[in-house]
Amino acid sequence: MKKTSPAFILFGRSGSGKGTQAELLIDLLEKNNQSVLYIETGREFRSFIDDSNYTADRTKEALERGELLPVWLPVWLWAEKFVRSYDGTQTLVLDGLARRMTEAPVVDSALKFYGIENCKVININVSREEAKRRLMSRGRPDDTEEAKIQRRLDWYDRDVLDVLDYLADKKGYEFIDINGEQSVEDVFGDIKKALSFE
Repeated sequence: MKKTSPAFILFGRSGSGKGTQAELLIDLLEKNNQSVLYIETGREFRSFIDDSNYTADRTKEALERGELLPVWLPVWLWAEKFVRSYDGTQTLVLDGLARRMTEAPVVDSALKFYGIENCKVININVSREEAKRRLMSRGRPDDTEEAKIQRRLDWYDRDVLDVLDYLADKKGYEFIDINGEQSVEDVFGDIKKALSFE
């Protein structure tokens, strides 16, 4: 099997700035002549619930109530993106995949299926208090209710941290912990350094 491009998997609490860092990373990779496939589960969900069908309507209602969606829905969304868009040459930038332990082995199996053995797990680490402060200050419609923010932060502590431990122990994954409580530029500088881009 031919050598495949690497995968970068971004993690961080809501408000950690991982979406911004993903965009900066994609820009850097493309400037280095790498074709990139970006899969961001939240964006895929936002696009999906704009559809007019029963599943999209049920999904939208569940999200508005602040409920966790069944595991098969996020897996279906990103798996379909792999099947339709991945050609084996792109560098993968993944955000919002494997947010629960039940999803982690599925992501791992997908990467193994495609022969991707060079996976960098980038954890943008911000404290719960800092994440809450950022979410409250950015003024997005889904960040105005403190109870909803607390539920999202609770969910991260309860579910996502176990996924990080799982991936950190897996062969083929390099775990990179980044201090996210810095300026955007300094966070990205640390990411570049950790990835040997400078």
